[in-house]
Amino acid sequence: MLKTHEHLRREWTRFRRPGRLVAMVLAALAVIALGLVYAYGNHASCDGPCPVDPTGPDGTLVNDQFSFMHRDLGRDGSITVRLTSMTGTITYPPPNHDTIVPGLVPWAKAGIIIKDGVRPGSSYAALMLTGGHGVRMQHDYLHDVAGSGGGVSARSPRWLRLTRAGDEITGQESADGERWVTVGKATLPALPATVQVGLFATSPGDLTLVPAGLGGATEQVRFTQAGGTFDHVTVTGADAAGGWKDETVGEANRTDWEKQFIRSGAVQKNGTITVTGVGDIGPVGAEDGARPVERTLGGLALALLVVLVVAVRFATTAYRRDPEDGPPVTRAELASKAVVVAAVTFVTGLVSLGVVIPVGANVLKGNGIPVLEVSAFTGARVVAGTALALALCAVLALALGALLRRAWIAIAVVVLTVAVPYAVTSLPLLADTVAQWLLRLTPAAGFATQQSLVAYPQVVAHHAPSTGYFPLPWWAGLAVLGAYAAVFLTLALKRLPHREE
Repeated sequence: MLKTHEHLRREWTRFRRPGRLVAMVLAALAVIALGLVYAYGNHASCDGPCPVDPTGPDGTLVNDQFSFMHRDLGRDGSITVRLTSMTGTITYPPPNHDTIVPGLVPWAKAGIIIKDGVRPGSSYAALMLTGGHGVRMQHDYLHDVAGSGGGVSARSPRWLRLTRAGDEITGQESADGERWVTVGKATLPALPATVQVGLFATSPGDLTLVPAGLGGATEQVRFTQAGGTFDHVTVTGADAAGGWKDETVGEANRTDWEKQFIRSGAVQKNGTITVTGVGDIGPVGAEDGARPVERTLGGLALALLVVLVVAVRFATTAYRRDPEDGPPVTRAELASKAVVVAAVTFVTGLVSLGVVIPVGANVLKGNGIPVLEVSAFTGARVVAGTALALALCAVLALALGALLRRAWIAIAVVVLTVAVPYAVTSLPLLADTVAQWLLRLTPAAGFATQQSLVAYPQVVAHHAPSTGYFPLPWWAGLAVLGAYAAVFLTLALKRLPHREE
């Protein structure tokens, strides 16, 4: 134990030369400075005060915009409808972006909903037909259950039913209105005695990928609208004195299309109700303009480069010693070097990330930019996990320096295998498949720990590394990086003598 302590003390003394300490300080400052420059440089622009972004029951930023034909419903009751058609409009879709065409985007929605009032962000359960994913039951923005597939037509209508029993909502579907199949159940805690029940329609934007770089893509979102036609509308448990109301949750009829061509809302004619709407009901994503906390880490690539160079040079300088003084490095010394460089890098990352993420997020919020909230665990994982990834990269660089023993060769190898994949995959430069494989197979996989974005399947999004989505979960990415560091450090240790002779 004493010998190990002495080795660690000696390697720490060797590491803390002014040049290395200054380099690590500069790495930390790069993370903080570039992150804050990004945060201070982003401002919301609104005509008048910017609207407050709605949050769901758990505090998550959400989209909650749809046309709603509704009435009061008590603690026990149901709504049953027959959906006979679903149509929509997509403005300027690919390939030429020069026409407006009839059609539905995959997550266009028309159906029935039970909701705690009409305030955006309030609790709800909905049963719907979608443009491309069949019948779905969704509740409280984050939860999605699949029903039967397929579409709808006058010859093949869809019957939908939502039943409330206190706080429990049950969704059922039928092809003929006689035989019913349960799609799902949802518990909505603390629903008031009276809620709103009715018909709704909405349609998120059409996501278009525009080629960029060497096969990469950037995103464009185009306006769409969807409508559903209903009949056989039956409500039980409703207040007989209350009537139907045609309202919009969130904004509506602000676009030129709605003003000049098809207005969003409900139309009753010849025993049918057609509800037409725009927007979406679900969690907010990066495509909606919200920023994940890791967006403030623009200086991390520069810090990584500094860390890799420092770690390589810390290993290779030992081979400049006079051979008459004994072996340049022993196994105990290299192991101690690895502990020292990992510890210093981890602390550097922990401090810089622990400053820039919360401060940068608060600056963005103060500038009117919505920031995706994360749990305490996720926030701690992003900070500590990314610091750990930096530390493991430093150990890998140290091991390559000890194996190759030439600083410029080792630096070239570690930069090409760690820093370059991390940097190029963060940009819309490479094809998504290529970028994803780079982040599965190279040590850069470890930086998956910085991802706080959640890939909700019911949200329109471009799930690519360039938009912040890593192909591996954070723990698997760290495992890949850790395996690289462990293997190369083991090879480097085996090449060295046990002790000085």
